[in-house]
Amino acid sequence: MTQSNWNYPTQIHVGPGRRAELADYCRALKIQQPLVVTDRMLLSLPMVQQVLAELSLAGLEPGVFSEVNGNPTGSEVSAGCQAYLVGGHDGVVAIGGGSAMDVGKTIAVMAHQRCALFDLEDIGDQWQRADPSVIQPIIAVPTTAGTGSEVGRAALIVDAETTRKVIIFHPLMLPKIVLLDADLTVGLPPHLTAATGMDALSHLLEAYCSPVFHPMAEGIARQGMVIVRDHLVRAVANGADLEARTQMQIASMMGATAFQKGLGAMHALAHPLGAHHNAHHGLLNAILMPYVLQANRSVIEAPLASLARQLEVGSSCEDFLVWVLALRDEVGIPHRLTEVISEAVDVSAVARAAVLDPSAATNPINFKAMDYERVLRAAMSGAVDSASI
Repeated sequence: MTQSNWNYPTQIHVGPGRRAELADYCRALKIQQPLVVTDRMLLSLPMVQQVLAELSLAGLEPGVFSEVNGNPTGSEVSAGCQAYLVGGHDGVVAIGGGSAMDVGKTIAVMAHQRCALFDLEDIGDQWQRADPSVIQPIIAVPTTAGTGSEVGRAALIVDAETTRKVIIFHPLMLPKIVLLDADLTVGLPPHLTAATGMDALSHLLEAYCSPVFHPMAEGIARQGMVIVRDHLVRAVANGADLEARTQMQIASMMGATAFQKGLGAMHALAHPLGAHHNAHHGLLNAILMPYVLQANRSVIEAPLASLARQLEVGSSCEDFLVWVLALRDEVGIPHRLTEVISEAVDVSAVARAAVLDPSAATNPINFKAMDYERVLRAAMSGAVDSASI
């Protein structure tokens, strides 16, 4: 794939090998002492060590914060802010999957703030509690293709006191520069390639099904799903396929751009399930997908039939559902939640939390707690037929 530069919704540099330009972009943003935010596993791999070495060779003074878990908490953000201040850093380079992106972005927003982290929960205009003048510049370098957090203005952080995933939002959380370098995704194992790729699909699909009127986001969602159709299976089957890897990075970014239109019940359920059971967010969305689609079927039959025709997988809603099930099977997604969550699930508690989740507001149907309970029980049992949901 040839290299490309885009400017929507932020400055994006696409193509294998673009990480070599990272020091130049730091300097362009007047970042001399970047805090590289990543996770422990990535820090141990050659690619992150090479990035750090390249930054140092270019005369920059990078520091590292790697205390990032799969479902990051407020205490991790606090520790990262402390590392930022102690190290005298002047910008964040977030390298990794969605968790590292979210922590890095939140550190950049919170390091010099006087307000508390959860004061910036995405409710109304609470983001205005932050002082925009002290928000630090962010460069995002994703190593997975799923969350699209590199082009997002929000981050998911667990409030450990309430065991709740909270969406932290500020318009200036959007990274100034994004590097989509597929070379950095080559080492991602097939099961994570599949889970993150299906996460991208969940963003695109829920945005498409949202009842909010947003033709631009709908168009992005449609084309993003074409890219997933053409490239996810290839990326899972051959991790060294740079074309497929690059295209999935693009689809991931498109998903996060499209969900300005909203998300839905997949995310409303995945957020509390992830917070309570520390399960992979993308994998949860992938498992929940057909059950949520079936539960919403009465109002999304026509849109899914149109989508089936565009994707050339049939001409009906049923054809689209069959394609989703076949795709999940082909990339190795488990069929039931019980295959990834071994402990008991408090179905009622998760359902109540789902009703309150911001993603629930744009589900095609205004689900009540009992509706979420039905979807959750179906996803645990593996019953996808409409009579079971």
